Amino acid sequence: MATNIGYQDKPWLKSYQKGVPEHIKYEEICMPDILERTAAQFPKNDALIFQGYKLNFTQLKEMVDKFATCLTDFGVKKGDAVAILLPNMIPCVAAYFAILKIGAITVMNNPLYSDRELEYQFNDSGAKVLITIDLLGNRMIDLRPRTRIKQIVITSIGDYLPFPKSLLFPLVAKKKMLAADVKAAPDVYRWKELIAKYPANPPQVKLSFADVAMYQYTGGTTGVSKGVELTHSNLSKQVQQLSAWFPTFKKGEERALGALPIFHVFGMSCGMNFSIFMGWPQILVPKPQPDALLEAIKNFKPTVIALVPTMYIGLLNLPALKKTDISFIKGAFSGSAPLPVEVINNFEKITGGVIIEGFGLTETTPVTHNNPFADGARKVGSVGLPISDTLCRIVDLEEGKKDMPIGERGELIIKGPQVMKGYKDKPSETANMLRDGWIYTGDIATMDKDGYFYIVDRKKDMIITGGYNVYPRDIDEVFYMHPKVLEACAIGIPDPKRGENIKVFVVLKEGQTATAKELIEFAKGSLAVYKLPTEIEFRQELPKTNVGKILRKELRAEELKKRK
Repeated sequence: MATNIGYQDKPWLKSYQKGVPEHIKYEEICMPDILERTAAQFPKNDALIFQGYKLNFTQLKEMVDKFATCLTDFGVKKGDAVAILLPNMIPCVAAYFAILKIGAITVMNNPLYSDRELEYQFNDSGAKVLITIDLLGNRMIDLRPRTRIKQIVITSIGDYLPFPKSLLFPLVAKKKMLAADVKAAPDVYRWKELIAKYPANPPQVKLSFADVAMYQYTGGTTGVSKGVELTHSNLSKQVQQLSAWFPTFKKGEERALGALPIFHVFGMSCGMNFSIFMGWPQILVPKPQPDALLEAIKNFKPTVIALVPTMYIGLLNLPALKKTDISFIKGAFSGSAPLPVEVINNFEKITGGVIIEGFGLTETTPVTHNNPFADGARKVGSVGLPISDTLCRIVDLEEGKKDMPIGERGELIIKGPQVMKGYKDKPSETANMLRDGWIYTGDIATMDKDGYFYIVDRKKDMIITGGYNVYPRDIDEVFYMHPKVLEACAIGIPDPKRGENIKVFVVLKEGQTATAKELIEFAKGSLAVYKLPTEIEFRQELPKTNVGKILRKELRAEELKKRK
């Protein structure tokens, strides 16, 4: 349904929560200085909680300063790249801030990546030092000669544990694969020894908002992983945008669940950096499996949680959730992948909590959209409104120039202070993604008359069957409504007559059985005939990225390989 409201009218502003500004007067303060300020404001407040071990903001600042001194001694200078390959643990946060403090460039890497993927990222970034975990130590020592990395710093889960876990850890860690011996090699150091050795007086380095602070690698699910250049301005303005979006949250008064991987941009900005800005403790969860998540929630009572859809789905599938009081959670947030409406409804029915969905990209630090948090202005199924200082348009899919009428589908393009500088050493890809300051997301979306945006699908995921455009997300949503279905993912498969047919991969809830015929019958009530799958394949699990996005492209690639 088209109306004559245009994107230039910013219809979303009238839907903003009371107290949220259209424009922000940004402080020119970089993340390391934000940590210093928070440590001065809340010196004794817990900053990090890891398995019950607590570090306050004063102690965190001291650890950051000591490691910054160490990196300088290693020869790291302003503009040099330093790689971090860690799950969510105390040294991950401290190393990140230490690297930024001396004007070096942080390169976050996924510990689940293969040596081939890591070798590419280390070399592409030019990383000179690597901070990693003992479980990966020997692999990284073997990989080092093929990179420019000189020093390797090793930490362990056992480095920071409360009593009596600290006593028991050495006895059981290796059996449980929680620790490993690292072979002797030159220029390999232990994190705790370095922190004990170096003084907390790093050199004063002048940081500029325009300087690149990070190379944040995209997942690589669409080909070669690209280094997104995020500046100090991007990082700082993003947390200031988040703070403005939640005017009811006060500094120093909440507790955040740090379950999203910090090596992913969502966890980095919305978990770690936002918590540091707000002076909140982060409850670090190194392996965010459903049981570990529920245990951390029960033990440490976070008031603010941010998770991805698969984490919510995993929690909902735990019988213990129904018996757990989580009424202390004031805000539950979701992003990184579309959250099925059925999952939102089930979570809210079981817990009484409310999930607010948002949206963003690695290239936008990441948040560009969020539902209003208060005043009941959330729209289920929508990723919400463009946040302060963020402009959005929906443009035609062919050329990306013509604005689509309100309510019609097109490509979402975005402009704002959180948009990346570009891709490292990839000028043509940067030019393709960034045009006149607008970032072309590759996401198909609609906007309603109130300025709420709905992500329909990835542009590249669209299925064309019998001449009709079919958005896999529409099909996924229907299957998530089936009471026996835990996860569903639709793809297009080649068909000589129709171009493509539709196949759905399904993971059933524990203890459930179903037939393809039964599920297709169920879908008939909600889907046009041409959208009905011709095949259903049951799986124990679906391939996912490190933050739990189902890899539709991987399923399609598998399928095409089988059919050759």
